[in-house]
Amino acid sequence: MAVLIDKNSRVLVQGITGSQGTFHTKAMLDYGTNIVAGMTPGKLGEEVYGVPVYDSVKQAKREMDVTASIIFVPAPFAGDAALEAIAADLNPVVVITEHVPVQDEMRVIHVARAKGISMIGPNTPGIITPGAKQKVGIMPGHVFADGKVGLMSRSGTLTYEIAAGMTNANIGISTAIGLGGDPCVGLTTIEAVKMFSEDKDTKAMVLVGEIGGDAEEKAAAYMKDHVDKPAVAFIAGRTAPPGKRMGHAGAIISGSTGTAAAKIAAFKDAGIPVGDKPSDVARLLEEIL
Repeated sequence: MAVLIDKNSRVLVQGITGSQGTFHTKAMLDYGTNIVAGMTPGKLGEEVYGVPVYDSVKQAKREMDVTASIIFVPAPFAGDAALEAIAADLNPVVVITEHVPVQDEMRVIHVARAKGISMIGPNTPGIITPGAKQKVGIMPGHVFADGKVGLMSRSGTLTYEIAAGMTNANIGISTAIGLGGDPCVGLTTIEAVKMFSEDKDTKAMVLVGEIGGDAEEKAAAYMKDHVDKPAVAFIAGRTAPPGKRMGHAGAIISGSTGTAAAKIAAFKDAGIPVGDKPSDVARLLEEIL
């Protein structure tokens, strides 16, 4: 079993004819992803690596029975693209685009929640299920091995680094989810924890967080009371100065909220070991599995 995407997922690429959409469609197809349609207004009848292109999400769903979407639409239009996918009941909707206006993010998140649809991102590397050969994202697929550990992360590059370390230690992944680095994201850390805790084939979890916000603290508190599965964590940004944004829009400390120390303390209070560096994650997993 997998979380959010599996071998039956039929993927639509919104913005497939743009440079990023075309490049990553090729990479996803090479990995094995079941991309059955693309969508760019005005491009009906074109093909990208053999994938037929449609004018609308509704048309792609009617013709190709798409079930999930990945969005490579420029930031000013990404919100409307996500709303179109949500209106067609696609699930999940993965928004790769960075710098989406916050007002658009909030509107899309509200609509997705009202319909019970999982929106991943914005500003996410996507989601990957190695066992199903389904990569709905931009991550390097070769560093992810099939296994029983659920990985969720706010940082794309740390996702890849930690996954590679796990693979080198012969520890595989059930599904890896890039939660996104913006202050407002669709699927939250605590929601991802709930999904993995309910997945019978996921035997342990890895939570990769960073400074800013309180998503990790909330997840740790939930896990302390409700989750029996073993887990390990890593928090980036221990030496970040307060008030300075570090990389992601959401990675900013305000007062004592969102500090690395507060997040680490929350996980330790929940009995979840925290690595000092990314390479510690695989070692800690070996100790608890």
